[in-house]
Amino acid sequence: METGNALNLSLNVPDTTKPRVVIVGGGFGGLYTAKKLSTKYFQVVLFDKHNYHTFQPLLYQVATAALQPDSIVGPLRKIFTNRDDFHFRMLKVLSINNETQEITTTAGNLHFDYLIIATGMKTNFFGNKEIEQYALPMKTIPNALNLRSHLMQMFEWASMTQDKTQQDKILTIVLAGAGPTGVELAGALSELRKHVLPKDYPQVDFSGMKIYLVDGMSRVLPPMSEKASAITQKTLEKFGIIIKNDTMVESYDGRTLRFKSGETINTYTVIWSAGVTGEAIDGLHKEWMERGRILTDVYCRVTGSNNIFAIGDIALMKTTAYPKGHPGVAQPAIQMGKYLGKHLKAMHEGKEVPPFKYFDKGSLATIGRGKAVADIWKLHFGGRPAWWIWLFVHLTFLITFRNKLFVLVNWFWNYITFDKGNRLIIRPYVKSGNELAKQVFKENETAA
Repeated sequence: METGNALNLSLNVPDTTKPRVVIVGGGFGGLYTAKKLSTKYFQVVLFDKHNYHTFQPLLYQVATAALQPDSIVGPLRKIFTNRDDFHFRMLKVLSINNETQEITTTAGNLHFDYLIIATGMKTNFFGNKEIEQYALPMKTIPNALNLRSHLMQMFEWASMTQDKTQQDKILTIVLAGAGPTGVELAGALSELRKHVLPKDYPQVDFSGMKIYLVDGMSRVLPPMSEKASAITQKTLEKFGIIIKNDTMVESYDGRTLRFKSGETINTYTVIWSAGVTGEAIDGLHKEWMERGRILTDVYCRVTGSNNIFAIGDIALMKTTAYPKGHPGVAQPAIQMGKYLGKHLKAMHEGKEVPPFKYFDKGSLATIGRGKAVADIWKLHFGGRPAWWIWLFVHLTFLITFRNKLFVLVNWFWNYITFDKGNRLIIRPYVKSGNELAKQVFKENETAA
């Protein structure tokens, strides 16, 4: 009931005689758990801050104008259409009370019999508030759209200044973090620089556009094999990417990026992909946590709990094969989700179930058009064969047929035309501290 301008919200989840499973997070882990769980035996309630699932491996293509955001997202309600006793609520879970077996949200509390935490990871700025304020993260659809708008604004403004120093600063992009996200963004930006931007802005000399890829480790793609890393670095350098390994970022004020060595780069664009940390929920005991992740046993059960589970990136399951936990990619989350969905009924009935065992299907990273690297079992290779595998795998795991069709058509069009047709500034974006953006928008508003 509404009172004045306030809407009185309630969770509005029906009572049930079945065990209630609450899943927090609609990423790969939460999605595959919910898909696998039978609502014949459980009531399933899924919570997420957004009403869609994001295929995060392709976020960089949204940010660099190769894909529209709706190509890589699937509405959660549509995915679970016609599922009896499945309930989705677009709410953030604020806290967990293990003693009363309740979660707290802005719309009230809800009792659970089983709780599955699949909140994933968020950008880790390592406590550096200045970098958090001024750098651009790349973990969500809003992040990707903000980055796309920011980049397109920079190119527009580069075409409207005759000040060479200012233009050089506008056309300097620094990617902090040389993991898969940084590498794939670097490759995509180099393609924009070579094939697209010179046609859009013929008055701008894009040969002077600098793209830096910076990492504190001794090589790019540290999670992959040394061979894959070497192929990637050689390819990126051939594309004109400036790679700086063993280089630690110290500060960034929106205008000047400073390294711990004392070196500086003048730029309005620093894209931060240097690390992630767990997105934990209040109420989790400190002894359950380690380095921002939730400790679990080999059954995905939170250490010290009987009915709370953690899966995906947020989970830290230490095994002989993975003493530091499983890699923070989609496959462990998908496999953990399927495992819990399959075995939760047996666990509820007190039956013995096998421990979770991760099957490593390999690692892939794309570098650019027709270029990728692959670590598949004991094989390490790059080039076009790796690229074809990368294309197939990513199309396969997109969540809906519509996503698959849209992405395939866009990729085909981009491939034959060398064109990325989504170079749109739908909503102007000003990252805090970007004095150039503030100045331009202020002048536009004054002129209007």
